[in-house]
Amino acid sequence: MFRNAMPRYEILSPDAMEILDRGWKRIVSEIGVEFLDERALELFRAAGQKVEDQCVRFDPEFLLEQVAMAPRSFDVQARNPANSVHIGDDSMVFGSVYGPPFVREGGVRRDASIDDFHNFAKLAQGFSALDSAGGIVCEPENTPLDSRHLDMTHALQTLTDKIYMGNVVSGANARDTLAMTEILFGGREAIETTPATISLINCNSPLRWDDRMLEAQFEYSAANQAVVLTPFLLMGAMSPVSIPATLAQQIAEALSGIALSQLIRPGAPVIFGSFLSNIDMQSGSPCFGTPESGIGLLCTGQIARRFGLPVRSGGGLTSSQTADAQAGYESLMTMLPTFLAGINWVMHTAGWLEGGLVASYEKFVLDVQVLEMLQHEFTPLEIDEASLAFGAHDEVRHGGHFLGAAHTMERFRTCFYRPFVSSSDNYDRWMRGGAKDAAARAGEYATRKLAEYEQPPLDDAVREELEAYVTRRRAELGD
Repeated sequence: MFRNAMPRYEILSPDAMEILDRGWKRIVSEIGVEFLDERALELFRAAGQKVEDQCVRFDPEFLLEQVAMAPRSFDVQARNPANSVHIGDDSMVFGSVYGPPFVREGGVRRDASIDDFHNFAKLAQGFSALDSAGGIVCEPENTPLDSRHLDMTHALQTLTDKIYMGNVVSGANARDTLAMTEILFGGREAIETTPATISLINCNSPLRWDDRMLEAQFEYSAANQAVVLTPFLLMGAMSPVSIPATLAQQIAEALSGIALSQLIRPGAPVIFGSFLSNIDMQSGSPCFGTPESGIGLLCTGQIARRFGLPVRSGGGLTSSQTADAQAGYESLMTMLPTFLAGINWVMHTAGWLEGGLVASYEKFVLDVQVLEMLQHEFTPLEIDEASLAFGAHDEVRHGGHFLGAAHTMERFRTCFYRPFVSSSDNYDRWMRGGAKDAAARAGEYATRKLAEYEQPPLDDAVREELEAYVTRRRAELGD
C-alpha cells in the first residue's frame, strides 16, 4: 500500500464548491433518485423522505446526516496480514482491471477464459505495487454463467493472498462471496469486525439504482463490508455535456447510495465512487484518458474530501485497441491526476484496454511499470546534509566526472529507479536484441513473471472447505 504524502492538487474554489452544493441539492430534492428495490424505498420512507412510486426525493440535510455516519477511513484485511490495507487518509490502494469480456495477448484478441483469469490473478500477486487482483479481472466465458462467480472468488482467495472484491451480479452471488469469505477468515464475526472485501455498486446513471446492484449492496453493507457507490457517467450520454453539471449529478447519485448503506447499517464502510469521462460526440463511442476526465478526477478527489469520505476514481484507462502510444498517453492522462487528487481506491490500475472491453497482458505489465514510476515520483524528497554530497564535490573538483567517485560507488545500485520494461540501449544493441518495442518486451516480461509465480500458502483445511462449498453450490445452481 502506497502512502501519498504529497500535497493534493485542488482546482475548485470555495465559490465553485458552493455552486455545486446548490446543484446537487436541487437534483435530489426536486428531481429525486430512483431505487428499484422495495426494501430501499421502505427504509427511505421510514426515514421521512418523500417516496413516490420508485422515486425518492430527499431532504439534502438528511443525506448529509447519513453521510456523516460513514467512517472517514477503515481497514480491509487480507489473508496475509502483510497485504492488509487502509482505505482513506493519505493511502492509495491499487487493484487491476475489472470486467472485460475479452483478452488480448500479443496480436490475438479473443474471449476471456478461466485460465486468463488465473493468469491475471497470478500477475497481480507477483507485483508488489498492486494491492489487489480486483474482482472480475476478466469475464471467463468458458465457465457456466450461473456459477462462474464461485470460480472467480475461489481463484482470488487461493491464487493470491491480497484483498479482493466481492461479486455484485445478484444478492445470491453476494451471499456466496460472503460465505466463502467467512470460511477464509474464520467466521462472520471476523469479517464484520474488520472488512475483508470491497464491492463495486454502480449507479445506472442518470439517477437510478437498479435492483441487482441494490440486492448486493444490502448483503455487503449488512455484513459491514466496504462498498464503492459509483455513478457511471459518460458526459453526453449519462450526464449533460458539462463538467460542472456532471459533478453535481455525481454528488447526488453517490450521496444517495451512501445514505442507503448507512440506513442498512449505520457506520458501514463506504467509498465515494467516480467513473467520469465523456463520449465522442461524432461517433457516440466512450472516450478515456481525455482532458475532461482528468479535470473531473481532480474535482472528485476534492469533493470527496469535503464530505469526509474515502474516494475511488482513476486508473490506467484508454480507448486504444492495442498497447500502443495512444494507450500509454491516455492511461497517463488518467493515472497522473489519480495521484495528484490523492485517490484512495484505484480500480483498473493495470490491464485495461479498448474502453474496458479487453484485458491485455502487455498493457498489464506496462501499467504496472507506470504505477511504480509514479509511486517513486510521488515519494517526498528527503533533503539533508548527507544528500548534498559535499564530499563528492570535494573529491571530483572542477571539470571531472562523478562516475568513479566514492559517493557514486556506494550508491549506484539504488540511487535511481530502474524501469523493468524500458530500454535505454543504444541503437546497435537494441537491434541485436531483436528491435523489440515496449509492448513486445512487456509480453515477454509477463511470460517470465507467470513462470516464476509461486502460490501463497493456505491451510489445507480451509482449502478443502472452500472447495467443498464451491462444489456444493455449483450443484445447487445446476452447473
